[in-house]
Amino acid sequence: MKYFAPNRYFGIFRVPFSTEMLNFAAQSKEVMPTLKQQVLATMKSHDTEGPFELYVTRTPGYLWALLFRKMQVHPIAVTVVSMIIGCASGYFFYRSELSYNLVGMALLIWANWYDCADGQLARMTGKKTQLGRILDGVAGDAWFFCIYSGIAMRLLPEWGLWSWALVIVAGVFFHARQCSLADYYRNAHLYFIGAANELERSADIEAQCKALRWWSRNCLQKLFLFSYASYTRGQENPTPQLQALLNNVRAKGTIPEELRTRYRSFSKPLMPLCQILTFDARVGVLFLSMIVGLPWLYPALEITAFEALRIYVNHRHEKHCRSIVKSLTL
Repeated sequence: MKYFAPNRYFGIFRVPFSTEMLNFAAQSKEVMPTLKQQVLATMKSHDTEGPFELYVTRTPGYLWALLFRKMQVHPIAVTVVSMIIGCASGYFFYRSELSYNLVGMALLIWANWYDCADGQLARMTGKKTQLGRILDGVAGDAWFFCIYSGIAMRLLPEWGLWSWALVIVAGVFFHARQCSLADYYRNAHLYFIGAANELERSADIEAQCKALRWWSRNCLQKLFLFSYASYTRGQENPTPQLQALLNNVRAKGTIPEELRTRYRSFSKPLMPLCQILTFDARVGVLFLSMIVGLPWLYPALEITAFEALRIYVNHRHEKHCRSIVKSLTL
């Protein structure tokens, strides 16, 4: 049998194709889907992912997930490795040399690929756990804790203790609530359109936490649940109208199709703005601040531009939820 040169690639495996095989593949796309189709199949919803996420983060993450599945690596192990790699980038942002900064950028991109891979791997293998979701959020917080520390140390000789004041205010009071709100709105969108049900209530998590004892072999799990409940309360507090809508839906037990359509119509246009508040645009600003040699620019923009966007998204979302709740109670 004659083979074409160069050989074609399917996924991460090298496969030689004959003329007959190529003709068969052309006639039956279901048997041999394209790489894009494979990646899309592992995503929760197209509504919450744009072209940039698909090609720059999800596709490399998917290829890593295929490799990890072949190696029988657990998704939680991938999350832990992503945490280590992302935290290591903080040192390279501490250095003032651009060459070091570029290494830090590469490490953060690599960590983000693994952060995508762990979720895709979990969906591929069915190894989805609450602990995995909690650790996934902890990993991102750990990355930026190290990055903020690196920026503060870099600014310290010139700014003194004001460098720490800047990054603490930006990280704790702005970055954290911007990311958590955007993540909550994305999960709410997935819940209402029926793509995923990872929208947990703080009261339920607190009940799970209270059922465990501190001085037992479950103490670590209790600590994670305690932190997770606090994090979820922080998402619920600025969204009272969304909470009213969720309570209404949960009381009925089902989401009417008309409500799904109405919610999606106002929520979908907000998803790109939520993407800006999470990782991609934020990291783009971080990289730019390093390239131009102004590391203070990144936390400064979090306090101003990103916070203004958070307030806008929160106001728009609450306004539409209030309108829906009002119509449901008439």
